[in-house]
Amino acid sequence: MPGDTRYLPIAEHGLIGDLRSVALVGSNGTIDWYCVSAFDAPSVFASILDADRGGSFELTATVPGRTKQFYFPDTNILITRFFTEDGVGEVQDFMPIGEKAVETERHRLIRRVLCVRGSLPFRVQVSPRFDYGRQPHTLQLHGDMALFESVGLSLALTATVPLEGDDRDVWADFKLAEGESAVFALDQVDSNLPPLMCARAEAERQFATTVAYWRRWLSSSRYRGRWREMVHRSALTLKLLTYAPSGAIVAAATTSLPEQIGGERNWDYRYVWVRDAAFCVYALLRLGFTGEAQAFMNFVTRHIIHGEGGPSGPLQIMYRIDGSTDLPEQELDHLEGYQGSAPVRVGNAAADQLQLDIYGALIDSIYLYDKWAQPISSDQWDDVCKLVDWVCKHWDQPDEGIWETRAGRKNFLYSRLMCWVAIERAIRVANHRGLPADLPRWRQNRDTIYRRIMQRGWSETRKAFVQNEDDDVLDAALLMMPLAKFIAPTDPKWLSTLDALTQDLVSDSLVYRYDPLVSPDGLRGEEGTFSICSFWYVEALTRAGRLDEARLAFEKMLTYANHLGLFAEEISHTGEQQGNFPQAFTHFALISAAFNLDRALG
Repeated sequence: MPGDTRYLPIAEHGLIGDLRSVALVGSNGTIDWYCVSAFDAPSVFASILDADRGGSFELTATVPGRTKQFYFPDTNILITRFFTEDGVGEVQDFMPIGEKAVETERHRLIRRVLCVRGSLPFRVQVSPRFDYGRQPHTLQLHGDMALFESVGLSLALTATVPLEGDDRDVWADFKLAEGESAVFALDQVDSNLPPLMCARAEAERQFATTVAYWRRWLSSSRYRGRWREMVHRSALTLKLLTYAPSGAIVAAATTSLPEQIGGERNWDYRYVWVRDAAFCVYALLRLGFTGEAQAFMNFVTRHIIHGEGGPSGPLQIMYRIDGSTDLPEQELDHLEGYQGSAPVRVGNAAADQLQLDIYGALIDSIYLYDKWAQPISSDQWDDVCKLVDWVCKHWDQPDEGIWETRAGRKNFLYSRLMCWVAIERAIRVANHRGLPADLPRWRQNRDTIYRRIMQRGWSETRKAFVQNEDDDVLDAALLMMPLAKFIAPTDPKWLSTLDALTQDLVSDSLVYRYDPLVSPDGLRGEEGTFSICSFWYVEALTRAGRLDEARLAFEKMLTYANHLGLFAEEISHTGEQQGNFPQAFTHFALISAAFNLDRALG
């Protein structure tokens, strides 16, 4: 039910991870989302999707007080502080990183508890619910170690305090005086990875190693602008959403967090969207992180371009983090959903959609990689040529579009725009590098798309470019037109479009994707403003020279971040975060907006 106090607001969470999986830690000290070993693995803790049946790892002070969270500077180590009349304590949450490869497979999660002032009583309770709460487990308890065993996955909890338990859960009540600490470590175990104790000295060593890793990684950033803290937090978040073994970048850390409380717009975003990942590559390249771009290019070459393809073309719109294409969508009826927002879904049926814009996003990222990182190989160029040739043949098909509507295919203008980008960027690479290409054919198709957009995508009635050909509906995705260099940012037609979007879709710097009442998308209910569009709006204003408006809109957007600088997918009419959290495309759009606005301000 809305307002259910068993659920923290979505924004009241921080994120930790080890470049394989992530966990959400609530501001109350509870881990209420964690999938062991991989982003898209079944959950072990999912109380954010069902407070009673999802499972959680609670760790909190047992006396009244208030809490605050922050990240250990320049890292993804999260600290939750408890302030009470008796004293001050903190929990340091992290997943060790920078260790040897075999230890990485342990998928360790460490929680260090410290009392920094006075004395404090704490309580810990670990209640795993394997396979989204569908798989039973057994518990063996041996003093300060507990072994949770289920079919296919076993976890060992080691602690520096004695544990109690029943047949499923373990707990402990303990008190720490100033300067004292306790450690809890949760590890995946199997025949090759026996339980590993985690004494205080070991936790301290892994803490230091993890700090060093994150700071070493962040030191590669070239950004020195006005919004360094927010930009670097966004970069660290994008890095957390990277699956190191394959180079994949997932769209978000969670599944089924609702776009509207009580609504059905609840999707699984723990996969690799070609579009989202390609845009992330742009943001990371902008900041100087070429390693992540190279890893994603390897993922593209190995799994995407050389995959089997399908009825929707050589590319599928999304992939699993290992590059596989099987993402059947199912509903988990036994889970009530966040604040009763059912259904809870795993998998994503949109994988079978045709979304032509992904070709532009991908080839643009390849173009930028070739320009800013290192020249693409001859084999990669052959792959690009095949994709461009396919786009030349199929760009004028109706599709489901960037917003993955479920109301049938239409002639979306954004899809046309990004097909133009696909061909235009490939032409740039060919000309710059002197690479072989069917340039006359490519130029003819590029110019045909341009004229088609100008003739059928422009509404004389609205004095604006519109969502679908020969229509009058506005769409915030078209904010990408000047960003993609399709049209000059000061072109009269574009400025008129920008004014129309401002009037119809912008609310105090916040931007709606479109109006579902005017443009039905096949789903019930409403949604909030889309944060990626809000940052695109900032960048469009910047490029149009409206710097005062752009800066004000950007500063307003930053006030909607959570206490750690994290953004979900959408923002509700009351200013709350909505949708899956944190959302990669919100953070890459923030980076791009900050970079371009800072440069324009001089």
